[in-house]
Amino acid sequence: MNTLYDLPGGLLRTRGELLRLRKYGAEWVLTHKSGGTTGRHKSRVEIETRVADGSKMDTILRALGYAPSFRYEKFRAEWTDGKGHVVVDETPVGNFSEIEGAPRWIDATANKLGVTEAEYITTNYAGLFLEWKARTKSRAEEMTFKATRGASPQGQPILHGLLRPTRRGTS
Repeated sequence: MNTLYDLPGGLLRTRGELLRLRKYGAEWVLTHKSGGTTGRHKSRVEIETRVADGSKMDTILRALGYAPSFRYEKFRAEWTDGKGHVVVDETPVGNFSEIEGAPRWIDATANKLGVTEAEYITTNYAGLFLEWKARTKSRAEEMTFKATRGASPQGQPILHGLLRPTRRGTS
């Protein structure tokens, strides 16, 4: 489960930044992503740290004036060759792959997987969710399996097999 936080008026979103608290199994991770650059690949600095108690971290963020702005969940499979990282996410609005690494590695890996540059997308999950809502006319307010249940005609994800390559920055 992933919860994005923002300040009043969407200050972080306006600056192209992201503050996320993620529960991944029994672990909690707090992540800040900078605005970065977007072209064929998306590149941004990502700083992460493990958090011992996610509920207390949520309380701290709220006390500092941050509020949850978007929640989404996914099931993730991950692979690495030591040079880059590939993930496949099953989300309530479709299945997406993400390739992280140096631009040449991303392109070479995408090519090996049969993905063309025309299939690259750099939209984040909030953007993908809004696109899905517009297509399906869903009233869901968050990208969770419970909130989106039954939103597509056969209850199946609308999007399949898209690639969302990003390059993880260094902190």
